[in-house]
Amino acid sequence: MKVFNTTGKCIPSMHYMVDISRQVEAAAKLVRRGNFFCINRGRQYGKTTTLALLKKKLEGEGYAVFSLSFEGLGDSAFKSDETLMFASLLLMNDSVEWDEVQNLSDSSKEVLRLSVSSEDKTMDSLSFNRTVSKMSKTDKIVLLIDEVDAAGNHIEFIHFLGLLRNMYLKRDERPTFQSVILAGVYDVKNLKLKLRPEEQHQYNSPWNIAVTFDANMSLPADGIAGMLAEYKADHHISFDEHFVGQMIYDYTSGYPFLVSRICQIMDESGLTWDREGVLAAVNHLLKEHNTLFDDMEKKVSQFPTLAETLKAIIFGGKRVSFNYYDRDLNIAIMFNFVKEYQGATLIYCRIFETWLYNLFISNAKDTSIYQQGEYDKPRFVHDGYLDMRLLLERFCVHFNEIYRPGHDDEFVENNGRQIFLTYLRSVINGIGNYYCEAQTRDLTRTDVIIDYLGQQYVVELKIWRGEAYNERGELQLSEYLDYYHLQTGYMLSFCFNRNKQPGLHEVVIGDKKLYEVVVLLRENTERPVARMRTTPCCPASSRATRFSSLIWCQLRGRVVPSRSIIIALIM
Repeated sequence: MKVFNTTGKCIPSMHYMVDISRQVEAAAKLVRRGNFFCINRGRQYGKTTTLALLKKKLEGEGYAVFSLSFEGLGDSAFKSDETLMFASLLLMNDSVEWDEVQNLSDSSKEVLRLSVSSEDKTMDSLSFNRTVSKMSKTDKIVLLIDEVDAAGNHIEFIHFLGLLRNMYLKRDERPTFQSVILAGVYDVKNLKLKLRPEEQHQYNSPWNIAVTFDANMSLPADGIAGMLAEYKADHHISFDEHFVGQMIYDYTSGYPFLVSRICQIMDESGLTWDREGVLAAVNHLLKEHNTLFDDMEKKVSQFPTLAETLKAIIFGGKRVSFNYYDRDLNIAIMFNFVKEYQGATLIYCRIFETWLYNLFISNAKDTSIYQQGEYDKPRFVHDGYLDMRLLLERFCVHFNEIYRPGHDDEFVENNGRQIFLTYLRSVINGIGNYYCEAQTRDLTRTDVIIDYLGQQYVVELKIWRGEAYNERGELQLSEYLDYYHLQTGYMLSFCFNRNKQPGLHEVVIGDKKLYEVVVLLRENTERPVARMRTTPCCPASSRATRFSSLIWCQLRGRVVPSRSIIIALIM
């Protein structure tokens, strides 16, 4: 029986797979046109699997396909340009000897065999070119080079690409490869990032002849559902594969490794194939060490500007315009940390966002706000539910104890999200996770979705910008509650207005109840005042009913009876 696979390439006869024939056909179309191109995606994004299926498809069309990888060759192969060219043909000949290449004529096999008979294990560019031309005169040869990142550490590989470029430019005069495909994380134009600074001056666009391969390689929700339908039939179980497939997609944005890993966890752990099972698998995934997360952590450490860009997005609520030519942003895009959404740059998927929260906040465990959260944690969970009202009130108390009004204003405005999320993280750590909703991320509002014990909580982050603005935000939140089929919401306002009363305020909009906790960022000697406002759900209606009563932030609130809660953090 098939299994879910997360290591190496996926094999259709052995592994449950999403149908990627569309992506394979897109690549095959470029090969038929005689194009040279790159397939650049993040780690474990299905590049090797795509190349394997592409090879099989092209072989069925009469192409002789050589699939090479320079990974593991050792430094000796990169001793010089001459040794690398020889090693390349040696790898090609090795593929022939192991019957890995179809549709190759006997004459081409002989040409290749003779080319690697040299005892000194070197070859000049002219000899390499002649060998390829002789073979290409009789056969349609395609060269696939996987894991180019491993070779990208060597300037000799850059020179090798330059040779292939020259061969391409002269293809009307002398036969050459039908197509050359490079697969890796680094785009060729960014391979210089892997070289030592003194070597970068030698870089000169060796691959500017390549066309763009822009096929979407993420796995669609309906494709995931199709894979799950096969799994369901094999195991004779019943569940809604479309619902589960969509939910997996919502958390992964179709990142192949994440999709397979969630399914693998659910299968091997005996989780139910429903909402609770997916959430449990996501929580398990985020707590484990795997090769993808290890590589991501390495990249964040390797590129300090990348870390700053990611922090600006997830903590600062910064809406970064999508600009492919921005160097720092380009690095984030290349490593699949971010993606474009309606002209803005967003974290690639919910799982990545939560993982980044955990990574950056892990350095804040010694802060006072984190320690306060750990201390308060037992007070916030009652019968499996988070007492969000009490959590927000206690945060208000600790915030005013730690951060001095009128002195830390700039810091709080720039880092307020991180302060609250650090406190929240200490409370839900190991049990729950959170991420930002892409549709609402901007400079004025950010909705944070919390998953805790099988329930969801939505958190909106804003800075107080006046009563009228706040009322519009409340209406937006009410509408967002409908989207999540929730009735109760919570708000946390960081306010710089001296006239604004700190503490807890209750707001009723139609059939929705909102609780707002105000954190005042200016000196205010007045006691916090609570108020209740009742507002019809119609946006055009007036807010006629308003009254106030005295309340202290230190008061413990009642557990909200709703099974699901939305928090709106006005920031």
